[in-house]
Amino acid sequence: MRLYIAEKPSMGAEIAKCLTGPVQRKDGYLITKDGIVTWAFGHILRQAEPEEYNAKYKNWKAEDLPIIPKQWKMIIDESCKKQFGIIKNLIDKADEIVHAGDPDREGQLLIDEVLDYLNCQKPVKRILLNALDEESIKKANKDLRDNRDFLNLKKSALARARADWLIGMNLSRAYTLAARRAGKKGVFAVGRVKTPTLALVVRRERELKDFKPVDYFTIKAIFAHENGEFSATWKPKDTQAGLDFENRLIDENIAKALIGKFAQKTEAGKIIAYQKAQKKEAQRLPFSLSSLQVLAGKKYGYDPQLVLDTAQKLYEKKLTTYPRSDCEYLPQSQFSDAKIILQNLYNINEKQLANWAKKCDLKTKSRAWNDKKITAHHAIIPTKVKVNLMSLTIEERNIYFLIAQAYIAQFYPVHIYDQTKISIEYMQELFVTSGRVVKQMGWKELYVQNNKEKSLNEDDKKEDNEEKEEQNSLPLMKKGDEVEYVKGEYDKKSTKPPTRFTSSTLLAGMKDIHKYVKDVEVKKKLKDIYGIGTEATRATIIEDLVKRNFLQLEGKKKYLVPTQSAYILIDALPDEMTYPDSTAVWEDYLHSLSEGQGTIEEFLAKQAEFTQNLCIKATKTVLVQEHEYKCPRCNQGILVKRKGKNGEFWGCSNFPNCRMTCNDVDGKPDIEKTKFNFNNYRQMSYNNSDKNYIKSGQNEIFQQDNQLISAWDLIARENTKKMNFAPKEKFSAMPIEKNKNTKATSKYLCTRCKEGNLRRIRGKNGWFWACSNYPHCTATYDDNNGIPVI
Repeated sequence: MRLYIAEKPSMGAEIAKCLTGPVQRKDGYLITKDGIVTWAFGHILRQAEPEEYNAKYKNWKAEDLPIIPKQWKMIIDESCKKQFGIIKNLIDKADEIVHAGDPDREGQLLIDEVLDYLNCQKPVKRILLNALDEESIKKANKDLRDNRDFLNLKKSALARARADWLIGMNLSRAYTLAARRAGKKGVFAVGRVKTPTLALVVRRERELKDFKPVDYFTIKAIFAHENGEFSATWKPKDTQAGLDFENRLIDENIAKALIGKFAQKTEAGKIIAYQKAQKKEAQRLPFSLSSLQVLAGKKYGYDPQLVLDTAQKLYEKKLTTYPRSDCEYLPQSQFSDAKIILQNLYNINEKQLANWAKKCDLKTKSRAWNDKKITAHHAIIPTKVKVNLMSLTIEERNIYFLIAQAYIAQFYPVHIYDQTKISIEYMQELFVTSGRVVKQMGWKELYVQNNKEKSLNEDDKKEDNEEKEEQNSLPLMKKGDEVEYVKGEYDKKSTKPPTRFTSSTLLAGMKDIHKYVKDVEVKKKLKDIYGIGTEATRATIIEDLVKRNFLQLEGKKKYLVPTQSAYILIDALPDEMTYPDSTAVWEDYLHSLSEGQGTIEEFLAKQAEFTQNLCIKATKTVLVQEHEYKCPRCNQGILVKRKGKNGEFWGCSNFPNCRMTCNDVDGKPDIEKTKFNFNNYRQMSYNNSDKNYIKSGQNEIFQQDNQLISAWDLIARENTKKMNFAPKEKFSAMPIEKNKNTKATSKYLCTRCKEGNLRRIRGKNGWFWACSNYPHCTATYDDNNGIPVI
């Protein structure tokens, strides 16, 4: 008996329809003459939580980190136990198994991990379904592969999952504990991909806040040639006065002077360079998921998750191919399908698509048809199934339109234009201009619309302006021709701040992550890899950052703005986690693993070492916000305002590990007055095991570590001129001399610690009693006519 195990019920149902019927429905599976079809619900196994390895990990403690499993455990998800049992029983009865997970890294793993968990030794075939229409399924079923061919793909997915566990479980705990030491609540989730993605938004927001516009001036001139007039832009020499570091003219007086100089017309201008070349622009490639998400975000304002969900619905309706594709190319074998697909688009009830499909040339074969670029899946394209657009939602219609438009473009000619660049010398100054003459519109006919999109972002506007300049109409000229200066003018402009990320532009940033890395060599290496995250997870990562309140959506365009928690976390983390260099290199390694290079053991060993180093750094980290005060004693907590019996004071949030306290002055901790700086004495230790003194002449003085004493000490010392006590073999933590403001007695034993004696002290708000065993005991008692109120 052959058993098909699909990734989800909908896929299982489609497979069963394409097998020899009739189809008998059972609880959790379908029976056909060609075999039984069952399904998972995505991952029905999950990785064990730390406390499922050892109960002690239920309580988060820094000393337990890093947690690195020796043997990795998988747990059956509670909601999937019934279906898992069905799959297990069917595997026991099967002679052969067909792995029908999605044709990607994650799809490979989620069926393989079930087979591995059950120690399945039966032969396993692999079916690759890039589309769910009947013809595609039957074709794939005739071309089953050996599942062992995809072992490296599974290893890559397994390495990614375990690396994510190591980083997420350990560093989330490490930095949440650091936050708790600083008095902050909540969980500070750290992720291998999530955190550098969040850092991109935080840094962009800071660029905006720190941005100061710079005014600069551009000069344009009109020149006359015997064949007509044209405009050109002045380009300053490097030695030109009045330029900033980016060679922009920022002195308006110089701009005015140059215009005056040019107006004198003491000589003719001359064409010193004339370059004309024919350029060809190949058809845009069909969509991967990321490129579809980015374009849909720009055109319709859709967030990436909506695009993925919509593409998934179109796939399940058999109208488009597999949506979670990272590939933008198509297999040669599918070129023959074009005739039917284009005929369907010609007959579609959408005017533009029908008109474009009518003009297609089936003899045109774009660069998209390239078997060498195909992995387990190919670009997202329409299937041969006819579509009724009116039966779709508005989101489904729009996404289908984009996918069909890109497919049609593959059957249009390349875009051809003549590019002309001209340099003019006039009065020892250089002017340049360029022009573009379209010779063949080709595929760009599909993307040039009269109703240009209204909501262009700054990058789009910049590209739009550059394109307009390139499309200047230029008269016929040649090098050496003379031109006459007609007139000129200068224009005041201001530098523009970078725009905030939206979900779609952040996703594009994750894909083109090389643009954001610090290391130049790494940047070069990463330019051609797949970015950080996967096609299927990038949208989810962004959505999760919003759900966890690290990012908020603002305005009609839904700009991503970091919250205070985002700033705290990113500021606390080291560069290794906030810059994408390491993560992008890991993604490159994972891609290499899928191609059979490297080992999962080597990769995870590096991840474990990386995790351990960052856990060590976390123990030395304090998450301090603006207007907060770092504890000067432990350097891990922050000073928190508290109310005691004798008024308000400040104490360390890392209590009881740190018992630093100081007085409150006008709502701020009086740290400076708490410093006890003895420049002429050596700094002494203040550990319980090593009580030390500083000796000066006949006097012996106690000093705490880091030259800090608590408010309790300060009260006793403020009115003390001399300290005439001798060191003892074992002295109390707070030796206090007798004077008019301090009365010592051994009559009263501290009721809390049962070790120290109570000392009567005159404080800011009057007399009170405190334990001599401070700071190990912080008990204080009110005073009632010279007697402690115990």
